[in-house]
Amino acid sequence: MKFLFDFFPLILFFLVYKLGNGNEAAALALAEQYLGGLVSGGKILADQAPMMLATVVAILATFLQVGYLMLRRRKVDGMLWVSFFVIVVFGGMTIYLHDETFIKWKPTIIYWVFAAALLISQLFFGKNLMRKAMEEALPLPDAVWPRVGFTWAAFLFLLGALNLVMAFVVFRDNTAAWVNFKVFGMTAIFFLFTIGQSMLLMKHIPQEKA
Repeated sequence: MKFLFDFFPLILFFLVYKLGNGNEAAALALAEQYLGGLVSGGKILADQAPMMLATVVAILATFLQVGYLMLRRRKVDGMLWVSFFVIVVFGGMTIYLHDETFIKWKPTIIYWVFAAALLISQLFFGKNLMRKAMEEALPLPDAVWPRVGFTWAAFLFLLGALNLVMAFVVFRDNTAAWVNFKVFGMTAIFFLFTIGQSMLLMKHIPQEKA
């Protein structure tokens, strides 16, 4: 359930984009009806409508995530607050300027913000955020945690850079392909890295004496 909750905006973004991309006339009609007053110049092109509708849905879904947690008096973690802020700002710019460039930058900004947070907290404040998040599941020796923090920071920075390469070089003229990569490719890379990192760290867990 937590997996579905965390990926709720991404799943809706993908579904709405795919539906809109396959039905551009209907997507354009919806975008003009509900978003026409929000865009610069008031004019939306048919090929822009699917991305704009998907972006609006992602913003609303993230807003619902935050609202749900606050109503339930549960903690809204830092990752969700950052995602909320970035999707509102960059998604809003995508809609107002009807330019998909901004929403393509969103994953990179989020990954780089987290990478910077890991580095700054570890180097300047002596706090290891990865240790705080993972220590209960992986009781590693003190000497190992700094490497874990730096490894994750490097990975997130590279993942953000990879998104830019795929969005603006490899799939520069194929937004649909970039959406597929964003949803499936980057998610797979993230999970594979998480699993691989966990497996490598298992050998550092102290063995209990019989």
